[in-house]
Amino acid sequence: MAGLGMRDIKRRIKSVNSTKQITKAMELVSSAKLRKARESLEKTKPYFNTIGRTVEEIISSTRGIRHDFLKQREVKKTAYIVITADRGLCGGYNTNVMKATVNHMETKENKSVIVIGQKGRDFFRKRGYDLDGEFTHISENPTFTDAQSIGNLATELYKQELVDEVYLVYTEFLSTINQKPKVAKLLPIELSAEEIQAKDAKPKEDEEFMAYEPSPEAVLSYLIPKYIESMIYGALVESATSEQGARRVAMESATDNATEMIGDLQLQYNRARQASITQEISEIVGGAEAIK
Repeated sequence: MAGLGMRDIKRRIKSVNSTKQITKAMELVSSAKLRKARESLEKTKPYFNTIGRTVEEIISSTRGIRHDFLKQREVKKTAYIVITADRGLCGGYNTNVMKATVNHMETKENKSVIVIGQKGRDFFRKRGYDLDGEFTHISENPTFTDAQSIGNLATELYKQELVDEVYLVYTEFLSTINQKPKVAKLLPIELSAEEIQAKDAKPKEDEEFMAYEPSPEAVLSYLIPKYIESMIYGALVESATSEQGARRVAMESATDNATEMIGDLQLQYNRARQASITQEISEIVGGAEAIK
Protein backbone atom coordinates (compact mmCIF):
# COMPACT_ATOMS: atom_id res chain seq x y z
CA MET A 1 0.00 0.00 0.00
CA ALA A 2 2.87 2.32 0.87
CA GLY A 3 4.61 1.43 -2.41
CA LEU A 4 1.49 2.32 -4.43
CA GLY A 5 1.26 5.64 -2.63
CA MET A 6 4.89 6.37 -3.48
CA ARG A 7 4.30 5.57 -7.16
CA ASP A 8 1.33 7.95 -7.23
CA ILE A 9 3.38 10.71 -5.64
CA LYS A 10 6.28 10.19 -8.08
CA ARG A 11 3.79 10.33 -10.96
CA ARG A 12 2.36 13.60 -9.67
CA ILE A 13 5.83 15.09 -9.20
CA LYS A 14 6.66 14.21 -12.80
CA SER A 15 3.37 15.73 -14.03
CA VAL A 16 3.80 18.98 -12.06
CA ASN A 17 7.43 19.24 -13.18
CA SER A 18 6.33 18.98 -16.83
CA THR A 19 3.78 21.75 -16.23
CA LYS A 20 6.47 23.84 -14.55
CA GLN A 21 8.74 23.52 -17.60
CA ILE A 22 5.89 24.72 -19.86
CA THR A 23 4.99 27.70 -17.67
CA LYS A 24 8.66 28.66 -17.34
CA ALA A 25 9.08 28.55 -21.12
CA MET A 26 5.94 30.66 -21.57
CA GLU A 27 7.24 33.13 -18.99
CA LEU A 28 10.51 33.53 -20.93
CA VAL A 29 8.65 33.93 -24.24
CA SER A 30 6.32 36.53 -22.71
CA SER A 31 9.31 38.42 -21.29
CA ALA A 32 10.89 38.63 -24.74
CA LYS A 33 7.59 39.71 -26.34
CA LEU A 34 7.05 42.25 -23.54
CA ARG A 35 10.40 43.92 -24.23
CA LYS A 36 9.54 44.18 -27.91
CA ALA A 37 6.03 45.50 -27.18
CA ARG A 38 7.36 48.13 -24.76
CA GLU A 39 9.79 49.39 -27.37
CA SER A 40 6.93 49.71 -29.86
CA LEU A 41 4.79 51.48 -27.26
CA GLU A 42 7.53 53.99 -26.45
CA LYS A 43 7.89 54.82 -30.15
CA THR A 44 4.15 55.01 -30.83
CA LYS A 45 2.79 56.88 -27.81
CA PRO A 46 4.36 60.30 -28.54
CA TYR A 47 2.88 60.24 -32.07
CA PHE A 48 -0.75 59.62 -31.15
CA ASN A 49 -0.44 61.96 -28.11
CA THR A 50 0.71 64.72 -30.47
CA ILE A 51 -2.14 64.07 -32.91
CA GLY A 52 -4.62 64.18 -30.04
CA ARG A 53 -3.26 67.45 -28.66
CA THR A 54 -3.29 69.02 -32.14
CA VAL A 55 -6.95 68.17 -32.72
CA GLU A 56 -7.90 69.44 -29.25
CA GLU A 57 -5.95 72.69 -29.80
CA ILE A 58 -7.76 73.36 -33.10
CA ILE A 59 -11.15 72.72 -31.48
CA SER A 60 -10.41 74.82 -28.39
CA SER A 61 -8.79 77.76 -30.22
CA THR A 62 -11.34 78.10 -33.01
CA ARG A 63 -14.76 79.58 -32.31
CA GLY A 64 -17.88 78.38 -34.10
CA ILE A 65 -16.17 75.43 -35.72
CA ARG A 66 -18.52 72.84 -37.22
CA HIS A 67 -17.76 69.28 -38.15
CA ASP A 68 -19.75 66.04 -38.28
CA PHE A 69 -17.36 64.33 -35.87
CA LEU A 70 -17.75 67.14 -33.31
CA LYS A 71 -21.52 67.42 -33.47
CA GLN A 72 -23.41 66.15 -30.44
CA ARG A 73 -26.63 64.37 -31.35
CA GLU A 74 -29.30 62.35 -29.63
CA VAL A 75 -27.83 59.02 -28.61
CA LYS A 76 -29.97 56.21 -29.97
CA LYS A 77 -27.21 53.60 -30.22
CA THR A 78 -23.68 53.33 -28.84
CA ALA A 79 -20.80 51.30 -30.25
CA TYR A 80 -17.85 49.97 -28.26
CA ILE A 81 -14.49 49.02 -29.72
CA VAL A 82 -13.26 46.40 -27.24
CA ILE A 83 -9.67 45.14 -27.33
CA THR A 84 -9.07 41.70 -25.82
CA ALA A 85 -6.58 38.88 -26.41
CA ASP A 86 -6.78 35.94 -28.79
CA ARG A 87 -5.41 33.61 -26.11
CA GLY A 88 -5.86 33.07 -22.40
CA LEU A 89 -3.29 32.26 -19.70
CA CYS A 90 -2.84 35.96 -18.90
CA GLY A 91 -4.44 36.28 -15.49
CA GLY A 92 -7.40 38.66 -15.28
CA TYR A 93 -6.44 40.64 -18.40
CA ASN A 94 -9.40 39.58 -20.56
CA THR A 95 -11.89 39.41 -17.71
CA ASN A 96 -11.07 42.93 -16.51
CA VAL A 97 -11.51 44.63 -19.88
CA MET A 98 -14.78 42.80 -20.61
CA LYS A 99 -16.08 43.61 -17.14
CA ALA A 100 -15.20 47.29 -17.65
CA THR A 101 -17.14 47.28 -20.94
CA VAL A 102 -20.24 45.64 -19.49
CA ASN A 103 -20.23 47.97 -16.46
CA HIS A 104 -19.99 51.03 -18.72
CA MET A 105 -22.81 49.75 -20.96
CA GLU A 106 -25.11 49.04 -17.98
CA THR A 107 -27.49 47.32 -20.44
CA LYS A 108 -26.98 45.67 -23.83
CA GLU A 109 -30.02 47.38 -25.36
CA ASN A 110 -29.06 49.83 -28.12
CA LYS A 111 -25.42 48.82 -27.77
CA SER A 112 -23.13 47.18 -30.31
CA VAL A 113 -19.56 45.94 -30.21
CA ILE A 114 -16.59 45.99 -32.56
CA VAL A 115 -14.46 43.36 -30.90
CA ILE A 116 -10.74 42.65 -31.25
CA GLY A 117 -9.55 39.24 -30.06
CA GLN A 118 -11.11 35.78 -29.88
CA LYS A 119 -11.74 35.96 -26.14
CA GLY A 120 -13.86 39.09 -26.47
CA ARG A 121 -15.64 37.77 -29.55
CA ASP A 122 -16.62 34.55 -27.78
CA PHE A 123 -17.71 36.45 -24.66
CA PHE A 124 -20.03 38.94 -26.41
CA ARG A 125 -21.34 36.44 -28.97
CA LYS A 126 -22.26 33.94 -26.26
CA ARG A 127 -24.22 36.62 -24.36
CA GLY A 128 -26.15 37.79 -27.40
CA TYR A 129 -24.58 41.23 -27.96
CA ASP A 130 -24.91 42.92 -31.35
CA LEU A 131 -21.51 42.60 -33.13
CA ASP A 132 -20.75 45.24 -35.78
CA GLY A 133 -17.36 43.71 -36.54
CA GLU A 134 -14.72 41.32 -35.27
CA PHE A 135 -10.95 41.28 -35.74
CA THR A 136 -8.98 38.26 -34.57
CA HIS A 137 -5.33 37.10 -34.60
CA ILE A 138 -3.99 40.66 -34.32
CA SER A 139 -3.93 41.22 -30.54
CA GLU A 140 -0.26 40.31 -29.99
CA ASN A 141 1.18 41.95 -33.13
CA PRO A 142 -1.11 44.80 -34.20
CA THR A 143 -0.26 46.90 -37.25
CA PHE A 144 -1.34 50.37 -38.30
CA THR A 145 -3.27 48.75 -41.17
CA ASP A 146 -5.36 46.90 -38.58
CA ALA A 147 -6.08 50.20 -36.82
CA GLN A 148 -7.11 51.77 -40.14
CA SER A 149 -9.56 48.94 -40.85
CA ILE A 150 -11.11 49.24 -37.39
CA GLY A 151 -11.20 53.04 -37.61
CA ASN A 152 -12.80 52.99 -41.06
CA LEU A 153 -15.54 50.67 -39.81
CA ALA A 154 -16.25 52.83 -36.75
CA THR A 155 -16.32 56.13 -38.66
CA GLU A 156 -18.53 54.65 -41.39
CA LEU A 157 -21.04 53.47 -38.80
CA TYR A 158 -20.97 56.93 -37.23
CA LYS A 159 -21.28 58.85 -40.52
CA GLN A 160 -24.25 56.72 -41.60
CA GLU A 161 -25.82 57.42 -38.19
CA LEU A 162 -26.06 53.71 -37.44
CA VAL A 163 -24.42 54.62 -34.12
CA ASP A 164 -24.37 57.99 -32.37
CA GLU A 165 -21.27 57.63 -30.22
CA VAL A 166 -18.24 55.34 -30.13
CA TYR A 167 -16.19 54.30 -27.11
CA LEU A 168 -12.78 52.64 -27.11
CA VAL A 169 -12.13 50.07 -24.36
CA TYR A 170 -8.56 48.88 -23.90
CA THR A 171 -6.00 48.08 -21.21
CA GLU A 172 -3.64 50.86 -20.17
CA PHE A 173 -0.09 49.70 -19.48
CA LEU A 174 1.16 51.25 -16.23
CA SER A 175 3.90 48.77 -15.37
CA THR A 176 4.78 45.10 -15.83
CA ILE A 177 2.66 44.17 -12.82
CA ASN A 178 0.00 46.86 -13.16
CA GLN A 179 -2.43 47.14 -16.09
CA LYS A 180 -5.71 49.05 -15.91
CA PRO A 181 -8.81 48.82 -18.17
CA LYS A 182 -9.74 52.20 -19.64
CA VAL A 183 -12.85 53.48 -21.44
CA ALA A 184 -12.26 56.48 -23.73
CA LYS A 185 -14.79 58.31 -25.89
CA LEU A 186 -13.73 58.27 -29.53
CA LEU A 187 -16.71 59.86 -31.31
CA PRO A 188 -17.99 62.52 -31.21
CA ILE A 189 -14.68 64.12 -30.30
CA GLU A 190 -14.73 66.02 -27.03
CA LEU A 191 -12.11 68.11 -25.28
CA SER A 192 -10.31 66.40 -22.42
CA ALA A 193 -10.85 67.68 -18.87
CA GLU A 194 -7.31 69.12 -18.88
CA GLU A 195 -7.92 71.00 -22.13
CA ILE A 196 -11.26 72.41 -20.89
CA GLN A 197 -9.63 73.54 -17.64
CA ALA A 198 -6.73 75.18 -19.51
CA LYS A 199 -9.13 76.90 -21.90
CA ASP A 200 -11.28 78.28 -19.05
CA ALA A 201 -8.23 79.49 -17.13
CA LYS A 202 -6.79 81.34 -20.14
CA PRO A 203 -7.97 84.96 -20.59
CA LYS A 204 -9.66 85.56 -23.94
CA GLU A 205 -7.35 88.49 -24.73
CA ASP A 206 -4.35 86.20 -24.29
CA GLU A 207 -5.60 83.59 -26.73
CA GLU A 208 -3.10 82.96 -29.46
CA PHE A 209 -4.48 83.68 -32.91
CA MET A 210 -3.93 80.96 -35.45
CA ALA A 211 -5.25 80.72 -38.98
CA TYR A 212 -6.00 77.40 -40.62
CA GLU A 213 -5.99 77.15 -44.40
CA PRO A 214 -8.16 76.56 -46.28
CA SER A 215 -10.36 76.36 -43.14
CA PRO A 216 -10.37 74.77 -39.67
CA GLU A 217 -13.03 72.34 -40.91
CA ALA A 218 -10.83 71.24 -43.84
CA VAL A 219 -7.85 70.75 -41.53
CA LEU A 220 -9.99 68.71 -39.14
CA SER A 221 -11.39 66.62 -42.01
CA TYR A 222 -7.81 65.59 -42.74
CA LEU A 223 -6.66 65.23 -39.13
CA ILE A 224 -9.62 63.51 -37.47
CA PRO A 225 -9.34 60.21 -39.41
CA LYS A 226 -5.61 60.22 -38.54
CA TYR A 227 -6.53 60.97 -34.95
CA ILE A 228 -9.01 58.08 -34.76
CA GLU A 229 -6.58 55.64 -36.41
CA SER A 230 -3.78 56.79 -34.11
CA MET A 231 -5.92 56.44 -31.00
CA ILE A 232 -6.95 52.92 -32.00
CA TYR A 233 -3.41 51.91 -32.94
CA GLY A 234 -2.07 53.33 -29.71
CA ALA A 235 -4.71 51.39 -27.76
CA LEU A 236 -3.84 48.20 -29.70
CA VAL A 237 -0.13 48.57 -28.92
CA GLU A 238 -0.80 49.43 -25.27
CA SER A 239 -3.15 46.46 -24.93
CA ALA A 240 -0.61 44.13 -26.57
CA THR A 241 2.01 45.32 -24.06
CA SER A 242 -0.43 44.84 -21.19
CA GLU A 243 -1.31 41.35 -22.43
CA GLN A 244 2.33 40.25 -22.42
CA GLY A 245 2.92 41.83 -19.02
CA ALA A 246 -0.13 40.07 -17.58
CA ARG A 247 0.87 36.75 -19.16
CA ARG A 248 4.45 37.00 -17.87
CA VAL A 249 3.22 37.67 -14.32
CA ALA A 250 0.65 34.84 -14.57
CA MET A 251 3.25 32.35 -15.84
CA GLU A 252 5.77 33.44 -13.22
CA SER A 253 3.15 32.89 -10.52
CA ALA A 254 2.25 29.48 -12.01
CA THR A 255 5.93 28.48 -12.07
CA ASP A 256 6.37 29.52 -8.44
CA ASN A 257 3.26 27.56 -7.44
CA ALA A 258 4.53 24.49 -9.31
CA THR A 259 7.89 24.74 -7.53
CA GLU A 260 6.13 24.96 -4.17
CA MET A 261 3.87 22.01 -5.05
CA ILE A 262 6.86 19.88 -6.09
CA GLY A 263 8.50 20.65 -2.75
CA ASP A 264 5.37 19.55 -0.85
CA LEU A 265 5.07 16.38 -2.95
CA GLN A 266 8.75 15.58 -2.43
CA LEU A 267 8.23 15.90 1.31
CA GLN A 268 5.22 13.55 1.12
CA TYR A 269 7.31 11.09 -0.93
CA ASN A 270 10.15 11.14 1.60
CA ARG A 271 7.71 10.52 4.45
CA ALA A 272 6.04 7.67 2.57
CA ARG A 273 9.46 6.17 1.76
CA GLN A 274 10.56 6.50 5.38
CA ALA A 275 7.33 4.82 6.54
CA SER A 276 7.87 2.00 4.04
CA ILE A 277 11.44 1.43 5.23
CA THR A 278 10.34 1.51 8.86
CA GLN A 279 7.62 -1.04 8.12
CA GLU A 280 10.10 -3.35 6.36
CA ILE A 281 12.54 -3.15 9.28
CA SER A 282 9.72 -3.92 11.70
CA GLU A 283 8.72 -6.94 9.62
CA ILE A 284 12.33 -8.20 9.51
CA VAL A 285 12.76 -7.75 13.27
CA GLY A 286 9.40 -9.43 13.87
CA GLY A 287 10.41 -12.39 11.66
CA ALA A 288 13.73 -12.73 13.44
CA GLU A 289 11.99 -12.74 16.82
CA ALA A 290 9.55 -15.39 15.60
CA ILE A 291 12.42 -17.67 14.51
CA LYS A 292 13.94 -17.48 17.98
